[in-house]
Amino acid sequence: MEHELLKQARGHMARTLDVLHGELAKIHTGRANPALVEGVVVDYYGTPTPLRHIAHVVAPDPDLIMIRPFDRSQLPAIEKAILAAGLGLNPQNDGQVVRIKVPRLSEERRQELVKLVGKKAEEARIALRNVRREVREKLEVEKKDGRMSEDDHHRLQKALDDLTAEHVKRVDELAEKKAQEMRTL
Repeated sequence: MEHELLKQARGHMARTLDVLHGELAKIHTGRANPALVEGVVVDYYGTPTPLRHIAHVVAPDPDLIMIRPFDRSQLPAIEKAILAAGLGLNPQNDGQVVRIKVPRLSEERRQELVKLVGKKAEEARIALRNVRREVREKLEVEKKDGRMSEDDHHRLQKALDDLTAEHVKRVDELAEKKAQEMRTL
């Protein structure tokens, strides 16, 4: 049976990977992806609402994102929200849908984005190490209080280190995959 602190650490580390995955999906690769505008919040009748709740977002071509709102009267609000989001995208409203042409990336911009990917990966590694540090401190307290034997303490620390290494490896794989995708497009 897995120790409760290890279960908690595993859950925190999995959530860290999920956050990283979401952050990497938002990074513009020069290819149209609905995730680029997923985080946009639209003023929907005075209420801040995520774009995906008020419109259907698709990428029919590698360089085009189409947003078809459920309520056409919201087209100007959607346009305004995309411009305000600072994504570097220029929406065009034709009265039915909002079209966004996704520009190709320059080599310089690709390198900047690869650095951004590295930064996001490092933030995830730091978060994983923080989880490990917190769990180690809790294990130390349990050992000092006599609730855990020396052998169990060492075994759990080894399992925690292995768990951290496994998740750091996944972070590295995700970051390398994204960086490679940035370089080859």
